[in-house]
Amino acid sequence: MSSFLHAYGFSSTQWILLALSGLLIGMSKTGLSGVGLMVVPILANAFGGRASVGLLLPILIFADLFAVSWYNRHAQWKHIFRLLPWALSGIIVATLVGKSISDIAFNRLLAGLVSGGIAILVWRDLNSDRFRVPESRIFAAGLGLLGGFTTMIGNAAGPVMALYLLSMRLPKNSYIGTGAWYFLIINLSKVPLHIWSWRTITFNSFQLDLLMLPAIATGALLGIWLVGLLPEKIYRIIVIATTLLSALLLF
Repeated sequence: MSSFLHAYGFSSTQWILLALSGLLIGMSKTGLSGVGLMVVPILANAFGGRASVGLLLPILIFADLFAVSWYNRHAQWKHIFRLLPWALSGIIVATLVGKSISDIAFNRLLAGLVSGGIAILVWRDLNSDRFRVPESRIFAAGLGLLGGFTTMIGNAAGPVMALYLLSMRLPKNSYIGTGAWYFLIINLSKVPLHIWSWRTITFNSFQLDLLMLPAIATGALLGIWLVGLLPEKIYRIIVIATTLLSALLLF
């Protein structure tokens, strides 16, 4: 067992954190969306900021496929088409920025984006009674650009997409289905950039991601169970606190 764990040159701790990340991503796609932010700093601290983003992307795609298979018929495509051109532009900008900065600067940028995402979640919770977001095309373009940038740099566009979908006042199933299709398309579009520009997805890294499929599936089932078990407020406090602590370690 030990020789298998070290076959890729990873420590036992790194393997545990990778499996934990697959578990958390699976949970995030079955209702515990906030838990997905925890994975970004966990993997960045274990494998380095730039490498971790490429390692995480296929795991996200596998989880997106699970979500799309359950909610595909509920997607509202007009919102996806409204955001996609701007999101793709943001991805291109982020690709150029991420390729030209050092690993230390990349980690700090990643930490800032994750911390910003947490701030958005906290602000939205504290102002839920009077939460209103403009519905103009400029608003959609701004969030699309920001979402594309954050998803390329750190796979951390969840809070940005949540702001947009909440502003559209979508029913629950439409909210999940629209987000599932959006992220599947966006994440697939990033794969060539990670392979040929950043070179953060390789054959070996993809093999590692395939090994995480059982963890992802287990996380999806566990997420369904936990949604009905944990009080929402207690869950969100735990997730926000642990994610903020992990993000601070990136600095």
